[in-house]
Amino acid sequence: MGDEKVKEEAMRIIGMFQLLPRLVVFDLDYTLWPFYCECRSKREMPSLYPHVKGIIAALKEKGIDLAIASRSPTADIANTFLDKLNIKSLFVAKEIFSSWTHKTDHFQRIHSRTGIPFNSMLFFDDEDRNIESVSKMGVTSIYVDDGVNLGALRQGLTEFAENQNAAEKNKQKWLKKYAQNSSSAEKKDLK
Repeated sequence: MGDEKVKEEAMRIIGMFQLLPRLVVFDLDYTLWPFYCECRSKREMPSLYPHVKGIIAALKEKGIDLAIASRSPTADIANTFLDKLNIKSLFVAKEIFSSWTHKTDHFQRIHSRTGIPFNSMLFFDDEDRNIESVSKMGVTSIYVDDGVNLGALRQGLTEFAENQNAAEKNKQKWLKKYAQNSSSAEKKDLK
């Protein structure tokens, strides 16, 4: 499936959802591309997983911001590859640095840079430990074992919508309970 066909299908998938993330964050190694950049040379021409360019193009066309959160120890190589692939300018934040925090520092920086709340973000990564730690921050996080593809996009948007709906239900439940408690308190005050 070529980039345009993937983009068309991604646009169709995105169009199925009313609730969309404001920011989609990607890991690099084994998420956007099928290698560790620290094992490659800057002189090489990198490649992306087959669906990545079409998915990124569709998200951008729908007005969804993109960011990178990578624990690569070779940010220089990662940035060179993003340039060579002509996608570097598509990302509003690029947090590429080695860390032992399972990407929580990366997300704090992305949040500071963009102002976008964690619960308005969707994240794709190939490491369970990153998925677990970032999920605890309120980010909808999706594990990918063979790169980002249309199935992962559909799963991510589905889980994002479910998380948003659950949060809204909790908010409504709390507001209803608060309204009942405050009206009981008012009745007591009137007596």
